[in-house]
Amino acid sequence: MLRFLADENFNNAIVRGMLRREPSIDIIRAQDTELVGADDPTLLAWAAQQERIILTHDVKTMTHHAYERIKVRQHMPGVFEVGRLLPIGQIIDDLLILAEYSGDGEWEGQVRYLPLR
Repeated sequence: MLRFLADENFNNAIVRGMLRREPSIDIIRAQDTELVGADDPTLLAWAAQQERIILTHDVKTMTHHAYERIKVRQHMPGVFEVGRLLPIGQIIDDLLILAEYSGDGEWEGQVRYLPLR
């Protein structure tokens, strides 16, 4: 099962909904770690060390820094960019499907945009 790091601005209702539907899901919020207030490159480096995919709504800076890591061939387990205006239930469904049915390393070096299509 995938492991996630929700950045500080990620909608906590989504995190709570994921945990409510699947209590065994491995998701950490940045603000619950030493990463509180950290910049995007620091979050990406920590997520790489911990083999966690970052969940974010930040399409401008987080994805830019993720692509920079990819460009210089640094380990990057993945970033899922989630639209802010999407129904929360749909996002929870998509993330739980991804968590359950993705293989180890499947999202390495990728930035994906939800909802799934």
